[in-house]
Amino acid sequence: MYAFLNKLRGDRADLPPKPSGRNVLLAWLGGFLAIAAVAALTDVMSAVLVLGSFGASCVLVFGYPDVPFSQPRNVIAGHLFSSAIGLAFLHVFGPSWWAVALAVGTAIAVMMVTRTVHPPAGSNPVIVFLSQPGWSFLLFPTLIGALVIVGVALAYNNATRSARYPKYW
Repeated sequence: MYAFLNKLRGDRADLPPKPSGRNVLLAWLGGFLAIAAVAALTDVMSAVLVLGSFGASCVLVFGYPDVPFSQPRNVIAGHLFSSAIGLAFLHVFGPSWWAVALAVGTAIAVMMVTRTVHPPAGSNPVIVFLSQPGWSFLLFPTLIGALVIVGVALAYNNATRSARYPKYW
């Protein structure tokens, strides 16, 4: 038991380096522009495109665009797989605590196996169970919203940084 509790102290590693003010400002503006685009399209199209997990997607895509979790395939496929799994478990098993738990675990496993891990998408099954939408949820907001975020990220990250985005498709 002592060994386990001792692990809770952590490795006492140093904090990661603080990002530059420029990087913070660019991440802020990118997140603003992406969510503004999704929200504005929601008004124009009269279709829901905003998904709670998209805010966390913006943290990764604009704050840490070079990491695997931020690449377009991860953003789009991660959100799509996780929402589909949430919908399938909701419709097959109904809205129970164990079904949402199985859906989240399955979403994690599927993203790992398909190499499309996008941590914000792990919350999509929970969102599905809370809102209990129909299958159209896969298109609006999941797919279209993720595509808008990636579209903004492609234009914005390549316009504001010397590094290329994405690293891979």
